[in-house]
Amino acid sequence: MEIEFYKYECGREEHSNVSDVLDGEEIDQVTELESEFCEYIGCKYALATSHGTAALHLAMLALDLKRGDKVVCSVNAHPNVPEVVRHFDAEPVFVDIDPDTYNINLDKLEAYLEDNRSKKLKAVIVTHVAGLCVDLERLYSIAKIYDVKIVEDACDALGATYKGRKIGATGADITCFNFSSHLKKNICTGGMIVSDDEDIMARARLLHNHAIVRDEDALEYIYDVTDIGNDYSMSPLSAAYLRAQLERQDDYIARQKEIAKIYSQSLDGVAHITIPDMGNEEHPFSLYIVKVDKNRDSFAVDLKEAGVHTGLHYIPLHLLSYYKSKYSLRVNDFPVALRTFQQVLSLPIYPSMEDKEVKFVCDAIKKIAKTKV
Repeated sequence: MEIEFYKYECGREEHSNVSDVLDGEEIDQVTELESEFCEYIGCKYALATSHGTAALHLAMLALDLKRGDKVVCSVNAHPNVPEVVRHFDAEPVFVDIDPDTYNINLDKLEAYLEDNRSKKLKAVIVTHVAGLCVDLERLYSIAKIYDVKIVEDACDALGATYKGRKIGATGADITCFNFSSHLKKNICTGGMIVSDDEDIMARARLLHNHAIVRDEDALEYIYDVTDIGNDYSMSPLSAAYLRAQLERQDDYIARQKEIAKIYSQSLDGVAHITIPDMGNEEHPFSLYIVKVDKNRDSFAVDLKEAGVHTGLHYIPLHLLSYYKSKYSLRVNDFPVALRTFQQVLSLPIYPSMEDKEVKFVCDAIKKIAKTKV
C-alpha cells in the first residue's frame, strides 16, 4: 500500500461547476465565491487571488508597506511569509515559537515590541500552524498597545475556529488563506484575503488588477491607472472548483478530527513518538504533527520505504541560506524552533483517507519505532 501525504478532493459538484465555466454559462464564479466565502467565514469583505502568496503580497500592498518598514513573523513559517515582506525592501523580524503549538511565542513577541517601539514597525504576520490558533484575544490586545496591524496567515486554518468564531472573523486587520496543494490544503488552488476594514479592502481591490479604474458611463475599453498594482486575479475555473469545496469544508474538518483521534489513540505510548495535544476541540488538524526523538530524517526515510509519505512544517527561516546570510543569523538564535525542527514530522491526513490507511500508517510507525534504540 502507498499512502500519499495529500490527495485532492474532487466530486460531482466540482465537475459540474467547472463544466459551467467551460460551457460559457453566465455565472461570475469569482464573485460568487467571494460572496459565499464571506458568508462561510462571517466577515464583511473577501477578495479572491490567484494563490496564497498573492494574497499575502496584496495584503502588504493594502497596508502600504514601504522600504525599511518592519514586519514581525514567526521563525516557523513557510518562506512566502518573509518573502512578500522582502519584495517591498522591508525587513522581516523573526520571533521564536511556543514548544507545544509551534506557533509564534506571544511572550517573546510582546517583549520584542516593548523593546523596539518604532514608527517603522508596521505589522505582525501570525501563522496558525496546522490550523491551531494562538491566543487571539491577547494578540489583538498586544496589537492595540503597540499600534501594529495584524495579518493572519491562515494557510492551514480554513474553517478553523477561535471561541466559536471562524478564523477571518475574529478581529485581525487582514486574514490570508491559501488553497494551494503544495501547502497540503483541502482545496486545490488559489488564495483569499478577508477583512472587516472597508479602507484596507478598498485599497486591496484597487491594486488587485493593476490599479485600473473605469468610468461606468464610458466605453468598456477606456480605463485609467491610479497607482502601482499587479494582477492577483483568480481564474473562474479555480473559483468554480473552490465553491464546491467550500460547501464541504466543515465536513472535511470533522473527518480530519476523526483521523487525528485514531492516530492519537493508536500512537499514544509508542516509543520515540510524541503525539499532539488532543485537548483543544477547536483544533481542525489540517496537519497531524508528531515528534520523533530519534533521528527524525531516518524515521521519515524508513516510513517512505514502507509506503508512507510525510511532510515537514517547517524548516525554520533562520536556517535558510538567504535569511541566514542577509541578517547574519546564527543556528542557535531561535533555540525552541531549532529543537522542534529536529523532531517534528507531519503524517498524512486528508478527508478521503480511509481508516485502513490510517491503520497502515500507525502500524508502519510502530514497526519502525521498535527498530530505534
